[in-house]
Amino acid sequence: MVARLRSAFWGLFLVVPTAVLAQATCEKPVYLTLDTGHMGVAPLVADVLKRQNVRVTFFAAAERTQTDGDSLDNHWAAWWKARAAEGNEFGSHTYDHVYWRGDEKSVEPRFRVKPSAGAFAGREFTWSAAQYCENIAKASDRLEFVTGKKPLPLFRAPGGKTSPKLLAAAKACGYAHVGWSPAGFLGDELPSETFSNEKLLAQALDRIRSGDILLAHLGIWSRKDPWAPADLEPLIVGLKEKGFCFQTLRQHPDYRDWIAKHS
Repeated sequence: MVARLRSAFWGLFLVVPTAVLAQATCEKPVYLTLDTGHMGVAPLVADVLKRQNVRVTFFAAAERTQTDGDSLDNHWAAWWKARAAEGNEFGSHTYDHVYWRGDEKSVEPRFRVKPSAGAFAGREFTWSAAQYCENIAKASDRLEFVTGKKPLPLFRAPGGKTSPKLLAAAKACGYAHVGWSPAGFLGDELPSETFSNEKLLAQALDRIRSGDILLAHLGIWSRKDPWAPADLEPLIVGLKEKGFCFQTLRQHPDYRDWIAKHS
C-alpha cells in the first residue's frame, strides 16, 4: 500500500513539472487566431488542429454560413463546445460583424458603424460607446453559452478597423483589442487567382517571426481556392520544423495581465 502511494505521488510530481516545463521551454511562440466566416471549412480546420495538437484563439461573430444560418447559431453550438473541450480560447468579433467607419465629433464617444451580418447588414448607423460595447458583449455572451467556457476579455474589430476613441471605449467596458502581426496576415481573404495557396504558404514560412499573431478565417466567400485547410496543416508543420510553438492569447505577454485582471 505504501509503495503504491509513493508511486502515485512521484507520478504526479513528474507529470505536473513536465507540463510547466513545456510552457517554459516555448522559446519561439506564435499565436494562431481564427475569425469566423462561412464555416464551410470549420470541421476540417478542427481536424487539423486536433491532429497537430495545436490550441488557437477563435474570434467569433454571428456571420452568414453555408448552412443557411449564422456561425453562432444552434447548428454550430456542438462544434464550438468541442473546441472549448480541446483547450482553445475564444474572444468576440462583435456579434453583427460591425465595421467601424469613423468617429463622430461629439462630447461623448460616438461612432459611425456598418454591420455586415444580422438583420441590419449593409446599413450604416451612429452608435454610442455603450451600443458598441453591447455588440461586443453579445458575441462573448453567446460564446460562453454554447461553449460553457468564459471567453477572454478580448475582441477583434472586423477588418481590424479601429480608432483610439473606439479602443478606449472598448477598454472602458472591459475588452482589449487584438489585431495581428504584418507577417501574420496569412492571406486567406486575398483572391486565389493572384495569391495562390503555394505562394501564401511560402511567404508565411519565410516571414513569420517569434511572437507574431497569425490571422486566418473559417471560410471566405470570395476566395475560389480556399486557404484552409489546404495551407493550414503545412503551415503548422513547417513552423514546428523551424522551432516555433503555438500558444493561445491567454499566454501572450501583451495580454496576460489584462486577462488576469478582467477575467
